[in-house]
Amino acid sequence: MLELPDWQRSLTADFGPPAPGHYRTAPEDFRVDEQLDFIPEGQGEHLWLRVEKRNLTTLEVVRQLSRLCSVGQRDIGYSGMKDRVAVTRQWLSVHLPGRQAPEGLAGTLAELGIQVLEQARHPRKLKRGVHRTNHFQLRLSGDAVQREDFTPRWEALCRHGVPNYFGHQRFGAGARNLQRAQAVLAKGWRKRDDRQGMMLSTARSFLFNELLSVRLQEGSWCCPLAGDTLMLEGTQSVFAVDSVDKALIERAAAMDLHPTGVLWGVGELAQGAAAKYETLLRQRHPALCEGLEKSGVKRAQRALRACLISPSITHEDNAVLLSFALPRGSFATAVIGELIDHPDTA
Repeated sequence: MLELPDWQRSLTADFGPPAPGHYRTAPEDFRVDEQLDFIPEGQGEHLWLRVEKRNLTTLEVVRQLSRLCSVGQRDIGYSGMKDRVAVTRQWLSVHLPGRQAPEGLAGTLAELGIQVLEQARHPRKLKRGVHRTNHFQLRLSGDAVQREDFTPRWEALCRHGVPNYFGHQRFGAGARNLQRAQAVLAKGWRKRDDRQGMMLSTARSFLFNELLSVRLQEGSWCCPLAGDTLMLEGTQSVFAVDSVDKALIERAAAMDLHPTGVLWGVGELAQGAAAKYETLLRQRHPALCEGLEKSGVKRAQRALRACLISPSITHEDNAVLLSFALPRGSFATAVIGELIDHPDTA
């Protein structure tokens, strides 16, 4: 069965491996605020709620709203899944055509550890992946933050970006989600066995991380190669390049664009120098690649690098407080794993 390897870090060559450290020793040490780039219109069939939760998953909030509002869970929308051991803020929507929310809904939710911060009506359900960024406030402690190289490590990430790894939470405790995905794909993926597509997502995430790790080892994770598909910073817009010139190299150095890696599926393989990495994935993990292709999921691309947005650092007595935003889909644990050695981010 597959296990998670020690994927390459970007800072090891310059600073060596990070020292041991701690994060999320309490939910308040890991704060996330989901940012939309629009606001509800104020009228419509869907009640939108901006909530703050503590020690709860997003799906636990969905289940409570379903019960309290007497609607199916499919009638509730959310943009992103937020961590459980954390204090997180996000929007959810509840389909309530022609009726008001139950009396005392906010008070009942508060008793369950879910604070309603804002509410408004909107014509449409909140769909997955529509938020633009997540803003994080993280408190790190331990030996790593006492080292002289901690601040230089942080500054290097601010200048050059972070490897856009999928976090270990995607693969489950002990890599159990990955092993389930391996088993599901081996017998032939079926929708009824994976209604939310989580097994497909887990397998694609693992393959992406494998490709990114190799490009980190070879120093090409930030530098465009012939045949790469490139993504513009701040957007999901992509374009393929047959060759690489000085202008593309300069734009990548300025973090205006990023090389991407494949989220494996049906579609044409990369060409040119970039093809080598996809060929390597096929050789290393033929069953996963073939299983994903047989499932019919379409090939997609993900940036190999993520930029820290509005980063700042505050030094406390025995800890540091980091503040930054990341594009949706990027993991704060990818940042943490460059700064401290911790089992959840290794």
